[in-house]
Amino acid sequence: MIFRKANYNDIYRIYEIIKQAQEYFRQNSIDQWQNNYPNPDIIKNDIENGECYVIEDDDLIIATVVLSLRAERSYEKIYDGSWITDGRYAVIHRIAVDSRFKGKRISSVIIKHLESICRERNIYILRVDTHQDNKSMIKMLSNNDFKYCGIIYLESGDKRIAFEKVL
Repeated sequence: MIFRKANYNDIYRIYEIIKQAQEYFRQNSIDQWQNNYPNPDIIKNDIENGECYVIEDDDLIIATVVLSLRAERSYEKIYDGSWITDGRYAVIHRIAVDSRFKGKRISSVIIKHLESICRERNIYILRVDTHQDNKSMIKMLSNNDFKYCGIIYLESGDKRIAFEKVL
């Protein structure tokens, strides 16, 4: 498997994986990634910002993720808890694995790569949020030593549960 930065040629394939995740959420009544979010324009923007990554297996993109090194406005206030640490952090967004590869711990492989990127940049805090009903994401975070920290609200007003890992 190859972990690399995404490029413009990857947009359609990344969007296919995102659409699979959107359908999974819809079928499981999880109100996350609906209403045309994320879409190809967002993926293009992630690539332009140098924040989008993919995993390839035999020349097929099987997963995608965004790693932002910019502070997340939604994380300024956390409710019913607190962040573990203060300081510079990176944020994981839009992690998705092709349906045919679910259950193979691909997300854990992604997390290890993101941790390496953070360490190379002297960032030792990783944060992420998800919908409270996204049980598979919550399990993956727990399996990778992320700790529940509290509740945040997105700029849209949507409630999310927040996690942090100190590297």
